[in-house]
Amino acid sequence: MVKQYLEHCREIFISERSGFKQGSKGSGLISLFGYQNSYDLREGFPLLTTKKMATKSIIHELIWFLRGDTNIEYLETNGVPIWRGNAFENNLSEMVKEKIFQENIIKYSPDWDEAMIEYAQRIKEDPEFAKRWGDAGPIYGAQWRFCKYFDEDKKELIEIDQLGNVLENMRKKPVGKKHLVSAWNPGDLPKMSLEPCHVMYQMTSNDDGELELQLYQRSCDQFLGVPFNIASYAMLTQIIAQELDLTPKTFIHSFGDAHFYTGLNKRGQWHKQNLKELQKKIRNVNNKSDYLEILDWIDKNSPKDENEEKYDHVTAILEQLSREPKPLPKLIIAKKSFDRLTFEDFKLENYESHPPIRRSMAV
Repeated sequence: MVKQYLEHCREIFISERSGFKQGSKGSGLISLFGYQNSYDLREGFPLLTTKKMATKSIIHELIWFLRGDTNIEYLETNGVPIWRGNAFENNLSEMVKEKIFQENIIKYSPDWDEAMIEYAQRIKEDPEFAKRWGDAGPIYGAQWRFCKYFDEDKKELIEIDQLGNVLENMRKKPVGKKHLVSAWNPGDLPKMSLEPCHVMYQMTSNDDGELELQLYQRSCDQFLGVPFNIASYAMLTQIIAQELDLTPKTFIHSFGDAHFYTGLNKRGQWHKQNLKELQKKIRNVNNKSDYLEILDWIDKNSPKDENEEKYDHVTAILEQLSREPKPLPKLIIAKKSFDRLTFEDFKLENYESHPPIRRSMAV
């Protein structure tokens, strides 16, 4: 599993189809469109070992999705900040109008970071504040469990539990080809703090009772997001398999735009100007230690700005490519209804990894 991830990372760097483009979140991207990986879940739980993964965050976020929740109060209460930036930005303009935060906070500035910390603290401490300002919009959980559309014939709003319906239909016909859940609801996109990156998943089983699940992901943050998504959807596959008395067999990950963030402003422009040289150096790598030499070349020659560098994922990926993968762990999940699972129902065994590599997420 880890080898597939690392090979994909290398391909994003060196493919003839790869290139630089300006992303929508203020950072440049080194991007490759179209790819697919497949993980045999019978060989172990596909959790990245070339950096330490935040397993607590993965578990809590999935529980949050499965319950249909979209308010970050649950996440913040459990020490999971991953949706903080999106929810903060989603609610900022209205909070400014009510003078909760000052006007003209520059995105990604120190003032921005301080405001988000204050925002998170108030979410945790003030239930009324959380109820009013903690929602991230009708994102994944809302679409999975409470997808809405207006029925023209009945003249009323209809709510659909997509995941619940899929599980019910799989019990009737487990080998069917119509078992899918979509997070991409065009009518709700303008109200979301972030349009779905992992857009749709489809599942089926074979005559031997083995479950396979495939995800299509339109936008793929290869350093921070993708390892998280691999683990989360492998976890989801196992949960669904247990719910249906099937054996989890395969998680297939289909990619749209897979990319590395290059950092803000001058840092991003440096990567744009030096991409050809970077690609040449990576194509000429003979052993893992060569990646550290490339990392040293970037550090010596690129613009120095601590705030810009923390959004540079290129250097983080190079550090991972220099590391040797470790054996996969095993995940044990209590056999309970998917919407009643708690954090204590998940147990990870024999997880050994390299140290964490910290970078900031562009929102």
